[in-house]
Amino acid sequence: MLPAFRPSVQVEKNVFGSSPPSFFVGRYGYPKVRVCPALPPITGDTTIYDRPEMWNTLPIEKVLEFRYSMILGQFSADVRRSREVEVVQELSLYDKPVDVEINLVRTPRQITSFDDVLPPLGPSAPAKDVRICSTPSPPRPVERVFYETDLKAADAMVYLYGKGIAISHIQKLLSAGGLGVRRKLVPTRWAITAVDDTVSKQLLEEVRQHDTIDQYRVFVLKEARNLFIAILCPSQWSFEWGEAWYPDTTWNRTKRVGVLTDSEGFFGRTTYAKLGGCYYSARLATAEYLNHIKRQAMAIVWREIYPGFKIPIGVWFVREMLRKMYGGDYTEFDTLEEALKYIGEHSSLGVERWVKTSNLVKAAGRQRTLWEFV
Repeated sequence: MLPAFRPSVQVEKNVFGSSPPSFFVGRYGYPKVRVCPALPPITGDTTIYDRPEMWNTLPIEKVLEFRYSMILGQFSADVRRSREVEVVQELSLYDKPVDVEINLVRTPRQITSFDDVLPPLGPSAPAKDVRICSTPSPPRPVERVFYETDLKAADAMVYLYGKGIAISHIQKLLSAGGLGVRRKLVPTRWAITAVDDTVSKQLLEEVRQHDTIDQYRVFVLKEARNLFIAILCPSQWSFEWGEAWYPDTTWNRTKRVGVLTDSEGFFGRTTYAKLGGCYYSARLATAEYLNHIKRQAMAIVWREIYPGFKIPIGVWFVREMLRKMYGGDYTEFDTLEEALKYIGEHSSLGVERWVKTSNLVKAAGRQRTLWEFV
C-alpha cells in the first residue's frame, strides 16, 4: 500500500511561504463555494509542488509528500466577485512561485483529502485573511488573454496551449475565472476536465486531416502498480479508454476485477464520458501524440490498476503517464491479431477480457476483414 505521508513541518495559524502558485475552488454550495489559496510553509522554488507536468519521473510517494505539505486557507466566496476571487485570479497569472501569507482561524487539522480528478490536498483551516507579498512577471500570452475580456474561454485555452503554456496553468486560469467573456470562478475539478476536453477537441480537428498510420503500433508502460496499453490501428480517428480495477484498489473493494470501457467515433461524442475525467486526459495525451506525428489512427487505450494502488491521485496521473508512454518506444505489427497477442504477454488481466468489453477491437477486426477483399 502507498504510504500516507504527513507534513514534516509544524503548522501555525499564520502561514507564510512560496505558493507554487496554487489554489483550490470547491463545487459544493455553488455559486457560494470554498476558495482555498494553498502553499507549503517554506520559501523558495516550490514550482514542482503543483506542476503535474514535472511529476512523471517522480515516485508517487514523492508527489504525495509535496501535496501533503500544502496548507490550504478556506474562504467562502461568491463565484462572481469577492476579494478572495481577486486573490486567486492574481495567483493564476503566474508560472513561478508567489510569496503568500495566510492568517488562519485555527491550526489546520492534519487531515488530507483525496479526489478522483484532483491531486491530493493537504491540511486546511478556515482563514481570516490572505495577502500576496511578492510576485514574478506573468507569461506574456497569459497576461494577454487575462486582459482580453472579449475572447471566449475556449479560444483562450487553445491560444495558450499553442503558445506553450502548461495544461495545468490553463486549468488554473479557467478555475480562477481568468478566461472568457462572462468571468467567474469554476470549481477546480470542472476546470481540469474542461481544459482537457477543449484542447483535445481542437487537436483532433487537425488529426482528422492527416493520413492514417500504416501499421498497428502498440505502446506499453508499467508504472506504480499500473499498466498502460495503447493500440493505434491504421484507420480513421476513433478512441476508446478502458480501466480494469483489481480488488484492493482505490475504487474496487470487491473480490473481482472491474472492467469498464467507453469510446467515441470519428466525429467525437455528445455526452459526458462514463469514465469521467480520466477519459478526457487520456484522449488529450493521445491526440497530442497523433498530432505530433501528423497521422490519425483508431486509438484503443487501456489501463490496469493492480492491488495496493489505493490513493486517488487525480487525472494528471493518466495524462502524464500516457505522455510518457507515447514519448517512448513502440512495437509495430501487420495485423490486429499479432498486436493483441503481444499485449497478452504484458496484460495481467488477459487480452480476452479486454476484447470482450471493447467495442473498438470489434470494429478494428471488421475493418481488417474488409481490407482482405480489397
